[in-house]
Amino acid sequence: MYINLHRPLARTASLLAVMAISGCATVNPQPDYARVRQHVSDATGVSKAYQPEDESIIKDMVDEKLQDGLSTDEAVEICLLNNPTLQAAFMDVGMARADAVQSGLFSNPFLGISARLPDGGGLANIEAGIAQNIAEIWQIPVQKRAAERSLDAAILNLARSAADLAAFAKASYFATVSADEQLRISEENLDIANNLLELALARQQAGAANELDVNLSRGLALDAEIEVERVRLAAADMRRELAALLGLTIDADTLKLTDPLPNVLTEITDTTSLVALAKVWRLDLQAAQHAVSEAEANLEIQYNLIWPTIEMGLSMERGERTRQGGRDVLADTTRSSIAGGGLTAPGIQPRSERRRAKGQDLIIGPSLGVVLPIFDQNQAQIAKAQYAILQARKTLDAIDRAVTQEVRSAVDRMMTAARLMNIYQDRSIPLAQNNLDLSRQAFSAGRASFLSVLEAQRFFLETRRGRVDAALGAAKMIPELEQMIGLPFGRFESEVNHLNETNQNDTEESGS
Repeated sequence: MYINLHRPLARTASLLAVMAISGCATVNPQPDYARVRQHVSDATGVSKAYQPEDESIIKDMVDEKLQDGLSTDEAVEICLLNNPTLQAAFMDVGMARADAVQSGLFSNPFLGISARLPDGGGLANIEAGIAQNIAEIWQIPVQKRAAERSLDAAILNLARSAADLAAFAKASYFATVSADEQLRISEENLDIANNLLELALARQQAGAANELDVNLSRGLALDAEIEVERVRLAAADMRRELAALLGLTIDADTLKLTDPLPNVLTEITDTTSLVALAKVWRLDLQAAQHAVSEAEANLEIQYNLIWPTIEMGLSMERGERTRQGGRDVLADTTRSSIAGGGLTAPGIQPRSERRRAKGQDLIIGPSLGVVLPIFDQNQAQIAKAQYAILQARKTLDAIDRAVTQEVRSAVDRMMTAARLMNIYQDRSIPLAQNNLDLSRQAFSAGRASFLSVLEAQRFFLETRRGRVDAALGAAKMIPELEQMIGLPFGRFESEVNHLNETNQNDTEESGS
């Protein structure tokens, strides 16, 4: 019960109203899920993500996206809708919302009643009291602020996990496309090896080749056949890994991937602006900032808990009623007659005297109870909270420092992979193809040995595989760079321009 010395009745009524309202509090995490969806949309460009209320229609949504083949964007959308691990993580936000609601609730008032019977019989002595911890009046606002910061961090961490999962799904899609391309190359290499075997057999029959050339051709064909099986299994495993990320239980071999590997040719030169962009949009950086605020609020909570309980209430005591014997009217009449010198009726006892004789007193008034902080002044928990603040600030500083190197490293790897892909595509592939054609022609005309054909075939195969690996490396750097910055790749340029304009305006305003 809250009592103010200046306006006790009004303040008490207000507190009771607040307590009554808080008793009707409900846990509704839907606005929090909407915040998660907005953060995920900003980080991935996908507007639709899992929402617990959409559980019944998710299967239909996934089936619709799978009908005409699967694009990269559709794979990301299905992952954000259907991945069971992500769906389970959404419950963290629901639990954080429940903690936030709980932090704003007053504890229930304490009601105590005791009854003690007199040994001679009669009505019991009754004591009763009701009390409320009024220390919560200044404790609850701080607790609620800390819980809200914890909720904010949970929302950002969930959004970060969803964005990471989207990046993994995109990288897995690219890896599956690359594995399919490697399988196609292996199958084409098997065809080339079989053609070389046929050519060697034809030359042997013409007397222009020996048994060694034929055996080398057979070995090359066998190696190519073995390689096809190995690459086929790797491609199948990649499809199953992609299906698992998307939360699919269908046969992964039925997945039809419609997008090729992206051709990454864009040169990124303004790395400094990308670093600045990452420090604005990185969700883990924002979550770490909220963690610092939560730790600071928790320190204030611990200071408030030096006086953990101050109970004010109302207490009442009613005295016991002892049993009185029945009145002997004849004896009382006799005594009254002797005293009066004649026949005299006994006197009538007033009710107030009868009540005093029975012990019928009622005592009621306010009560106060305080836990005195004599031995435990919450010093240990205060110190612990102070260390937690230092830890949260150091964690924030560590993430902030890492952002710069992570972004620069991702940009460097992306540009390196793009340059390698260009080297393969513009120079290595044409050279390897030309060497293979010339060696086959020379071998067919008897001007070169079969070893030169084998070497040309090996170089051609390794070059094609190298080009696919370089293309995959460049493509996978797109989702990795999106993770490092916290934005879709297509928004980098516009957001950098916006950030530069904002900084320029701030500079002009400060100068003026």
